[in-house]
Amino acid sequence: MPVDEVRVLTEGMMAEVAEDLAALVRIPSCAFPGFPPEPVLQTAQAVVDLLERYGVPGARLLDVPGGYPAVYAEIPAPPGKPTVLLYAHYDVQPAPMAQGWDMDPFEPEIRDGRLYGRGAADDKSGVMIIAAALRLFGGEPPVGVKVLMEGEEETGSNLETLIAANPNLVRCDAFVINDGGNMKAGHPELTVALRGIAACDVTVRSLKGMAHSGAYGGAAPDALMALIRILDSLLDEHGDVAIPGLVRFEWEGAGIPEEDYRAAAGVLPGVGLIGAGTLATRLWARPSVTVIGLDAAPTEGASNSLIPEAKARVSLRTAPGSDPDEAVRLLMEHLHASAPWGVEVVTAPVHTGDAFKGRTDGPVFAAATEAAADAFDTDPKITGSGGTIPLLTTLQRIAPNAEFVIWGPGDEHSQVHAANESLDLIELERMIVAEALLLEKLGEATA
Repeated sequence: MPVDEVRVLTEGMMAEVAEDLAALVRIPSCAFPGFPPEPVLQTAQAVVDLLERYGVPGARLLDVPGGYPAVYAEIPAPPGKPTVLLYAHYDVQPAPMAQGWDMDPFEPEIRDGRLYGRGAADDKSGVMIIAAALRLFGGEPPVGVKVLMEGEEETGSNLETLIAANPNLVRCDAFVINDGGNMKAGHPELTVALRGIAACDVTVRSLKGMAHSGAYGGAAPDALMALIRILDSLLDEHGDVAIPGLVRFEWEGAGIPEEDYRAAAGVLPGVGLIGAGTLATRLWARPSVTVIGLDAAPTEGASNSLIPEAKARVSLRTAPGSDPDEAVRLLMEHLHASAPWGVEVVTAPVHTGDAFKGRTDGPVFAAATEAAADAFDTDPKITGSGGTIPLLTTLQRIAPNAEFVIWGPGDEHSQVHAANESLDLIELERMIVAEALLLEKLGEATA
């Protein structure tokens, strides 16, 4: 189909696409422990039903041992044509009102062309991109297609176990991962590298119990103060990660304008950025470290006492090329080595995830570059991402010759994982066009 025809057909179904996306957003499919399983299972079935309505034959649920089901469909390739796997996830992050939502996160609203609600961007938009792009071909795309949508991407996937036991489910010539985004609306990006993750808990103990800060303070060590010193040691004076032995390199691809980054990250006026080197290098080619949780006495009702025990969860993002198990070992080793005053330190790994780096010199990536340029009327940037999708490395091992395309419709206002998450419906429309054009271009090639 010519570009103009794809655009017209996509525009004609966007009202229904937006309505179906809103219906998915209404279901609170949070797969984290402690949340009810029914909404996750309901969403999985809703995605199967959606694919069937959009003309994707044979959509079904795959049982994932120890986890929530994946949605799967397969359309055999025409003779001599490649097979493409299209990926998204239907689970979402938690959305407590305490984050600052000005609406019910599961009652979607459209304001100024943006659909608001948890999962609108991450990643129920990816579900809609796949369904709508395939609908344009009436169930008969010009290439073979495998659809894989998981329900645990946000919380630690069990899907890898299923795939490792059944590698033929995902073997293909190209993977299209609809879980990316752009720094700025209207400016497409192709992501070629993602950081990994290595997280651990660190517990500090210094006293047998709480002690009067007036009677004993000044000599007896406070566990929270000791923990603060340990955590402070994770960054050097510039704000770069100070853990020895971690992988780092210089980013050689497209850069990021600082003003765009500050706006997207919500950095307050007058607050400086941390780290040295280019922004792209800091975000995509070097590690970063964050304290994502802290257990200590709350300020409400606090007593004048020394704290005997304090605990933190530390999350380390690792550069492509890193071994996540080695990274978490180095992190814990550093935490122990940084302990002051002989306090007792206990560390425990929480989870790890592989970093990823894809190739950019193949025909699939070239076709994706052309498809994005045609859909957005501007050439895409080649970028990295600080986020982590551990599944990609598993897919890469199973199909080492397959190329990867990572893209998506999120933009600087999407507030992914934060309050008032939203999606520009024009960006969604452009991505549906891009996905369809990519399949069209790949259908012109041979496997």
